Amino acid sequence: MNEINKSAAFWRSFPIFEGFAKETIAEIVEIASHRKWTAGTVIFQRGDEGTYLIVVVSGRIKLSLITPQGKELSLRQLEAGSIFGEMAILDGAPRSADATAVTATEGYVIGKRDFLDLLGRNPSASQAIIHYLCTKLRETTEQLETIALYDLDSRVARFFLATLRQIHGDELPDSANLQIALSQTEIASIVGASRPKINRSILALEEAGAIRRNGGIINCHIGRLLSVAEPADE
Repeated sequence: MNEINKSAAFWRSFPIFEGFAKETIAEIVEIASHRKWTAGTVIFQRGDEGTYLIVVVSGRIKLSLITPQGKELSLRQLEAGSIFGEMAILDGAPRSADATAVTATEGYVIGKRDFLDLLGRNPSASQAIIHYLCTKLRETTEQLETIALYDLDSRVARFFLATLRQIHGDELPDSANLQIALSQTEIASIVGASRPKINRSILALEEAGAIRRNGGIINCHIGRLLSVAEPADE
């Protein structure tokens, strides 16, 4: 595989660029700038002007909301292969959350003006962006459904399954190992619970045979996780 194809494969690994033509990917390469952030760096804050998007190559980024009283709601933890900051450059509205580097992180920054100019000259890329945004909206709807309609054990099981699908796609194997960099406190903020309740829920999943912890690795039994995630109506 030559260097151009390597570059195209790399950029198409990010969902937002998946449908871009080779020529458009080449333009992305030209306008993207490599960046590094140390752990604890606040990349942007809610209300800031959105002047760029970021693709994450390594490390971890936390998107969160902080109330005036100092209470924090973690919206999402982003790792390699993720993209964020795209909404503000596409709709012109301010940033909707804080973005903080949890660990040392590397990625690429693409400026708003360059990106919008590229979309204006490439209608097929604009269509790919629409598809990407619709997928994101469906994911958000599913997340809200999970928090609103399911008990905690189901929500934690669905969290594990969603994380596994990010690795394996929709066709999950019968069993899979999962290594999660998040603490129980961070998982709790994602699924809408307290850390002690998350601990009890994880123990319940172990008792049900849905997961088994082995050091830092979680052995997942997919069928049993699915049963907990989608409990039959009583």
